[in-house]
Amino acid sequence: MSSSEATAGKRPKRRASERSSSGLPEGAKTAADAHSPVLKQDPHAVREPRENVLEIAIGREVRARRKQLGLTVADLASATNISLGMLSKIENGNTSPSLTTLQALSRALGMPLTAFLRRFEEERNAVFVRRGEGVDVERRGTRAGHQYTLLGHIGANTSGVVVEPYLITLTEESDVFPTFQHGGLEFLYMLEGELTYRHGDNLFSMRPGDSLFFDADAPHGPVELTSRPIRYLSIISYPQSSIPD
Repeated sequence: MSSSEATAGKRPKRRASERSSSGLPEGAKTAADAHSPVLKQDPHAVREPRENVLEIAIGREVRARRKQLGLTVADLASATNISLGMLSKIENGNTSPSLTTLQALSRALGMPLTAFLRRFEEERNAVFVRRGEGVDVERRGTRAGHQYTLLGHIGANTSGVVVEPYLITLTEESDVFPTFQHGGLEFLYMLEGELTYRHGDNLFSMRPGDSLFFDADAPHGPVELTSRPIRYLSIISYPQSSIPD
């Protein structure tokens, strides 16, 4: 596929040379433009002691199912004859419910007893890949000479999110391919070489150390391979619920 064929169709409205005073294409945002968002998750937090993990797992399942059904705590208390105070303790993982209590919750919520233990019993996986041992896979850009090396994969997991980390390599034989489009979010981090990357109507000139984080539902991909070889990380994330059964 030639460069002209890959870039045929609607051209991006702004070239990389048309930059704002910040040095980025007009309309593009820097990390600072995010107004210092407050991250809700503490990366240094640790879970409660082991003896409380089971109770927390049960409580989260009860709360999740109750909200899924559109029930209030008062509704569930009425359906199970369990006090509001006890239900609050159960949902917050502050008490260990008896089998009789779990059975009452099971009937009221329409879920098997074993479902309360799902989060506790789920295996937490980790994937370790040594240098040079990633798995080469075929994706849409393969036909344009793009090499995709998958650096690890975890399917079903407790987070509800699937993440695909790729090392992408472009050589002298590679061509541009600016028409990727898929669900989820994508993060790029340049390791070697230089290229111009399109996202929607914006073009970004990227060098080692540069990164780009974007909504992958917009057309995106490299439109100019300035200095090869080129290597960059591409990390794609999307909800597990979007995976076809």
